[in-house]
Amino acid sequence: MRGVRRRCALLLPVVLLLSGAAAGPEGPVVDTDRGPVRGRTHGAYSTFEGIPFAAPPTGPRRWRLPEPARRWEGVRDAGAPGSRCVQLPVLGPGGPVGSEDCLYLNVTAPAGPAPGTRPRPRPVMVWFHGGGFFSGSGDAYRPDRPAARGDTVVVTVNYRLGVFGLFGHPKLGGAPAFALADQRAALRWVRANAVRFGGDPGNVTVFGESAGALSVCAHLTSPASAGLFHRAIVQSGSCSTTTPPSALLPGLGTYEPFVPAGRTAEEGVRAAARLGCDRPSGVLDCLRALDARTLATADLMQRFSLVSYGDGALPTEPRRALQAGRFHRVPVLQGTTRDEIRLFLAQTLAAHPIGDESAYRARMERSFGVGTARAVAAAYPVAAYPTPAIAWATLLTDASFICPTLRDGAALGRHAPTYGYRFSDRGAPNFTGLPPVPGLPFGAAHGFELPYLFTITPLTEPQRRLADRMADYWTAFARTGVPAASGAPQWPRLGASARVLSLVPGADGIRTVDARAEHHCALWDERWPGVTTAG
Repeated sequence: MRGVRRRCALLLPVVLLLSGAAAGPEGPVVDTDRGPVRGRTHGAYSTFEGIPFAAPPTGPRRWRLPEPARRWEGVRDAGAPGSRCVQLPVLGPGGPVGSEDCLYLNVTAPAGPAPGTRPRPRPVMVWFHGGGFFSGSGDAYRPDRPAARGDTVVVTVNYRLGVFGLFGHPKLGGAPAFALADQRAALRWVRANAVRFGGDPGNVTVFGESAGALSVCAHLTSPASAGLFHRAIVQSGSCSTTTPPSALLPGLGTYEPFVPAGRTAEEGVRAAARLGCDRPSGVLDCLRALDARTLATADLMQRFSLVSYGDGALPTEPRRALQAGRFHRVPVLQGTTRDEIRLFLAQTLAAHPIGDESAYRARMERSFGVGTARAVAAAYPVAAYPTPAIAWATLLTDASFICPTLRDGAALGRHAPTYGYRFSDRGAPNFTGLPPVPGLPFGAAHGFELPYLFTITPLTEPQRRLADRMADYWTAFARTGVPAASGAPQWPRLGASARVLSLVPGADGIRTVDARAEHHCALWDERWPGVTTAG
């Protein structure tokens, strides 16, 4: 989705007194495997920010697999996040921000054992942020709700982005997906250090949204990630997520987040030539000598924002791996928002409006072809929606997010406990900074569930109650592999059934729905399953 994505990114060696943290006069201290860190206590929870989990991938380490961080002497202050990885501003103009020295993580842990219980290792939840693989950071998400309310240790992670994280070239042996390698390095750090923060290294849940969810999908199907986690949560970015051509902009091709490594390496050859680094020898030395700002252009950051497969770390396109049953057999919780595409469509609608039924049908024909467009128009008649733009966003959400996620759920559910949700609060707060768009309210758009899991923006009282319930579900899943909450509806498993839990504020807001029927998935499975890339 080049040209749209920049603006659309969103996303016990000794158990001591405070969840493994020794309380000091300025904050709790934990001795990690690289050296001690001093955090901060905030009432019910403590934070330890800016902890290096790998050496800085700078200079000759650019485009190399992450190496262990060096030990430090004395107590390292962990009261503020480390640098964000080089990226472009999500909204508005501006050059690159951040640093290549960015492989830091943040730990949030309850400040004490649960009332009335003896100290015990807590579940660990490791968050991979969204942002299209070219923006975002771990510190943008404050996980105090799942940590304090859910009695879990939550780790948020930075990883290399864009051309720094997903660049490929034959001299690199293809496209090693350094972004995913960084995430694995963070998971290895968790395995070595979780117990020091009161966490259980034998009970680690990886979870993420958008690009973070695509990351979780990749780890589910990657042999290199075996044993690094025990449960997975996939939010708005399934292994099968894809968007049809011309869906958001005329002439825009099909968006597929996973591409063959050879294609990425070929892009790298062309990029090196444009940068003057195409001599027969020394290509990588030349590229590594370039200033980060020279590489962090909008074109290169977005061109190298797709995850490559076809090597030992990710041998098969993930959606095909799921269908073949080749994935780590761990419990999975996955889902979408009800109005995913509205966030993306809102940013192109002014330049390319859908003013009437004729424009609506023209879009369908460009994206799906004349024959399929007739079937889609019958299932989504424009007269059934307040505006043609809402109709178009509805069918795209079903085709690109909801039905692909259910296809993945069926494949996962054949081999492992799998649960599905649909975040449906159309009154969710717009925290993106984007202005309202006439004729296309955001509703429950892409990423709009995030303030219900993290402290991002204020919520109404009914929304806070839903947020508490969601935190209960997510952390219960992390603890046991089953998303259960006291007094809440039972969550059905996915498999032969496509019943998912719909999440809405209010006394009767949480209920099960037949998502496959409500979102016309039989039509999409037949007419546009979205599988176009050769495996």
